[in-house]
Amino acid sequence: MTTSPEKTDLSQALAEQRELLLITVRGLTDAQAAQRTTVSELTLGGIVKHLAQGEEAWTRIMTKGDGELPDGMLDMGQYRMAEGETLPALLERYAAAARATDEAVAGLPDLGRSVLLPTTPWSPPEPEYWSARRILLHLIRETAQHAGHADIVREALDGANTTARR
Repeated sequence: MTTSPEKTDLSQALAEQRELLLITVRGLTDAQAAQRTTVSELTLGGIVKHLAQGEEAWTRIMTKGDGELPDGMLDMGQYRMAEGETLPALLERYAAAARATDEAVAGLPDLGRSVLLPTTPWSPPEPEYWSARRILLHLIRETAQHAGHADIVREALDGANTTARR
């Protein structure tokens, strides 16, 4: 199967944002990854966990298109590194989710495919559809937003920042 230039470009944009996040968490201990450094509840481990869960959920939505709510999509625990979780385990989950997303995107015949979204508390009353392209763009935006959050959390932790660590 030949991958379209659009799929290649969008997948590369997502990969670049993932890489920025991974630079931010490089060299951390589990304790550092679980530490709050700002008034926000966000931690570096929690951000990795949330992005892994987000890729898992949105890839399922994009590929199944059945309108079913993926397990854990609304679980607020996805934003926190729980007792006993380790950063290496969260990073492996994130890597596995990224691989699954990349494979799913490569396997889609068309990014214009219409996908029924699951009903959430913030959904409009009528069924909502997004294209697979819009879902992929959402993943890029979500990853970029949280990579920026991670950079601030890391800088408050020990002064490191992604730009200097590239």
